[in-house]
Amino acid sequence: MQLPGTLTDTEWSILLERIKEQKCTPFLGAGACYGSIELGSQIAEAWARHYNYPLTDCQDLARVAQFLATTYDPMFPKTHILREYIDRATRPDFTERDEPHGLLADLPLPIYMTTNYDDFMAYALESRHKDPIREICRWNSQISDMASVFDGEFEPHPAKPVVFHLHGRHNHEMAEESIVLTEDDYLDFLVEVSRDLARPPREAKMIPSRIRRALSGTSLLFIGYTLRDWSFRVLYRGLVAPTERSLRRLSVTVQLVPDLANAEGETLTSAEHYLERYFDTDDVRVYWGTARQFCAELRDRMG
Repeated sequence: MQLPGTLTDTEWSILLERIKEQKCTPFLGAGACYGSIELGSQIAEAWARHYNYPLTDCQDLARVAQFLATTYDPMFPKTHILREYIDRATRPDFTERDEPHGLLADLPLPIYMTTNYDDFMAYALESRHKDPIREICRWNSQISDMASVFDGEFEPHPAKPVVFHLHGRHNHEMAEESIVLTEDDYLDFLVEVSRDLARPPREAKMIPSRIRRALSGTSLLFIGYTLRDWSFRVLYRGLVAPTERSLRRLSVTVQLVPDLANAEGETLTSAEHYLERYFDTDDVRVYWGTARQFCAELRDRMG
């Protein structure tokens, strides 16, 4: 089914202007890597079959990973997702017109946020002759005291942008410790985010003050998520929703409708209405389609 985009011309104009002004912050989810890395639901199903997951929600990666963490140990699913899927991933072709990482790398932006473990965004920026800085969110005690580029006076800019990995990064000395994967991880992450945001910006460890300014002072662009994703729900409720309403700018989330269709026959119209109601009070507009469909239209509108 071909799904139409649902941004108005005015909303597109606002988004394009924010990009031009370097006032846009992209967030990349698993859907941005589709074709290079299996989706979370596919990984969950494979693990559920192999490890005899006893429940019916076998497409929920966080819950299946929690089962493995409980059955074996907390690091077991993290080690396996890095070795079996991320290490073996095929790098996307960043020259393709609608490839999300390549399109985003062409934009004049200083900060890129991702909940993915891979380095595709940094590789795409390097392919555009930029010099990205890779950073991770210090969300637990194992990595909280590690040095950060934000410990000094560094200011990201389009030629030297920061790629901030909220949920961990595989090419890192503390890769497994940095990963957010299980239900417990997501709950711990959300608790720590709440604590961190309550601190004065200069005392924050998880979300540095420069990242906070990007969250509250730019238009946010979510690519590769669905509302069912744990990564998106925790990200949105933990980091985006608490932002003061008077400081918000128009933001966009790219949502794939078929992921919302359920066994009882939920329709496209009801899914649209539900998401529009969910996001409306937060000034977030929904674009219906795939990451590649959105990127192709964005590139066309950029001219």
